[in-house]
Amino acid sequence: MSHYGTITVEELKARLDAGETPHMIDVREEEEVAQGMIDGARHLPLGQVPQQLDAIPKHEEVILICRSGARSDRACQYLASLGYEGATNLLGGMLAWNELDQA
Repeated sequence: MSHYGTITVEELKARLDAGETPHMIDVREEEEVAQGMIDGARHLPLGQVPQQLDAIPKHEEVILICRSGARSDRACQYLASLGYEGATNLLGGMLAWNELDQA
């Protein structure tokens, strides 16, 4: 089984607020990202990930984002199986991020 990391929305927000600029990839579809993305995230729909591997850092942390955390989890599994060391799933995805924003 391939291993990859996870991060909570609270942890990510704290890091962004501290001025960090982690690699973030939003794997949602075009119509979903039109409703908003985390500042600094790059849009790369899940279906295009296999064709865009060269654009994803292999030895650095890459936080993957989707609506609920399920698609980004699949992306993390896929990348980890290919030897990507820093694949990290945002737990709860944009649903959790937007809830945090409301708090």
